[in-house]
Amino acid sequence: MTCNLVLFLSLLLGFSVCFPFRSGEEKRQKWPVPYKRFDYRPDVDSYCQALYPFCPTGDRDGRIPYMTESDVISVYRLQTPVWEFKYGDVLGKHIMHDAIGFRSSEKGINFTMEWYELFQLGNCTFPHLRPEVSAPFWCNQGAACFFEGIDDLHWSQNGTLEKIGELSGKRFNELAQWVQEDNTTGIYYETWTVRSDPSSNATVWFESYDCSQFVHRTYKKLSELGTKLSSQTQTNYTKLYLYSGEPKYLGNDSAIFGQPALKNLATDIKKFYYMFRPHQSFVEIALSLLEAYDKVVLDKRFYLYYNFEYWYLPMKYPYIQITYEEVPLP
Repeated sequence: MTCNLVLFLSLLLGFSVCFPFRSGEEKRQKWPVPYKRFDYRPDVDSYCQALYPFCPTGDRDGRIPYMTESDVISVYRLQTPVWEFKYGDVLGKHIMHDAIGFRSSEKGINFTMEWYELFQLGNCTFPHLRPEVSAPFWCNQGAACFFEGIDDLHWSQNGTLEKIGELSGKRFNELAQWVQEDNTTGIYYETWTVRSDPSSNATVWFESYDCSQFVHRTYKKLSELGTKLSSQTQTNYTKLYLYSGEPKYLGNDSAIFGQPALKNLATDIKKFYYMFRPHQSFVEIALSLLEAYDKVVLDKRFYLYYNFEYWYLPMKYPYIQITYEEVPLP
């Protein structure tokens, strides 16, 4: 088993099949599959409980205070190891969390804006199997959080805190409106980027939708608003890759878990996700790691939930990989 596979499955665990055919649609499938956006953010199911509260000191709806048009707002690139609060720097600089900082020259106040999971990474990556619910149950939402202050020590000690640009208060208010729209329509977190292979010209089947993607979208919007961004250091970001052949579309919850004819497929999907169930003992985690290795590496099988639909991934070497690669500023 590769080191990346063992590491990532361990962290997440700490927390013959017939495929239906979509008539004519697979031949027209465009890659990567577009991330589905929504008209509004749904209410959170009471079953979903966060171990650490989302946006405890800020506005969990991403609302941003109005700035005077004459204000000059500084923009900061923020980055720190994801599990720094729990594991320190033991994971190195490869699994990072990204955010953006702002400073108002008129008010003399700093702000932090970040986008992350409402119910932690494990719940966004794998579902719960509830006996009273036929289909796997997902606690998967992500959202923007905006709050006053920048924890300089937190961001700079093991990561990055760097000024990369300035914009006017008027442009900042336009950015704030865009953040609200992005936050309302992009509601769920997606951990994985799925590619055909590690090469630079590989086909991308699915794009991730996570904290770094929010930062990239925001930088792009800042650039569209006329903000010139520049960094004195490499702008590297974490990517979590799955490698597979061309994915096969399976269907949504009602299609798979509501039809007796697809009982075998429904059972296989549940067995796959059972390996990644939360609250396992040490012995159960060890056994689940072996099962996961058997499914992903030996059977070359992975079930991906994307846009509230299931896809079958015929896995390929190196199967799972964590990278830390440069994505230039726009």
